[in-house]
Amino acid sequence: MPTRTNTRRPLVAGSVATTKRSTGSPRKRANEVIEAAASVFALRGYHGATTQEIADLLRIRQATLYYYFASKDTALELVCQRGVEGFIERANEVATSSGSAPDKIANLIRYHLKAFEEKQPYVKTFLNERKHLSDDARKKIGRLSRRYESIVQNVFETGVKEGSLRKDLNCRLATLGMLGVCNSAAEWYGKEPGITLVAMTKHLTQLISLGSQCNQAVQHSKSKR
Repeated sequence: MPTRTNTRRPLVAGSVATTKRSTGSPRKRANEVIEAAASVFALRGYHGATTQEIADLLRIRQATLYYYFASKDTALELVCQRGVEGFIERANEVATSSGSAPDKIANLIRYHLKAFEEKQPYVKTFLNERKHLSDDARKKIGRLSRRYESIVQNVFETGVKEGSLRKDLNCRLATLGMLGVCNSAAEWYGKEPGITLVAMTKHLTQLISLGSQCNQAVQHSKSKR
């Protein structure tokens, strides 16, 4: 793979756990390698990234990377897998918790956006670069995405049945709309002055959750503030 040239924007070393040789366990080192790959993919894109850049970020030889993944394709799959990890588990926790559908939708939004803060390079790579996965990997990760969508949609559908959401709500479109709005935040999160994670969660919740509620539920929600 070609090395980086001086005309390219430098990678941010602070986006990975370390930029020095690790003396920790093999598992820790493997995590550092995948984290470095996520940072490079998020910044350069899959086709723009090179394994040499990943090695440079870790200050190791390029050949050493192949102890941790067989190819750049494999590295992308590992990064995308970590990009979707946690979403299903958290969504299940929210869906099975007590509370109204609007409250659950607010928590789904909060957890979804919090992932950008916790592992932004992984999520950004998953959203932007998963189209470059191999067919088998894309199908495998696609099943996880559809499972997540199904959990979210079930929350909307339950809300309609219980009467806390509008009877005419198209739950499929509401699900896709919510996820689309939340996912778009990955591109501008951290770039808008004064927009914190808390503020972003609040405004997007008002946009999506309150717009889905029936008038009676909206008035009740406002009266509790």
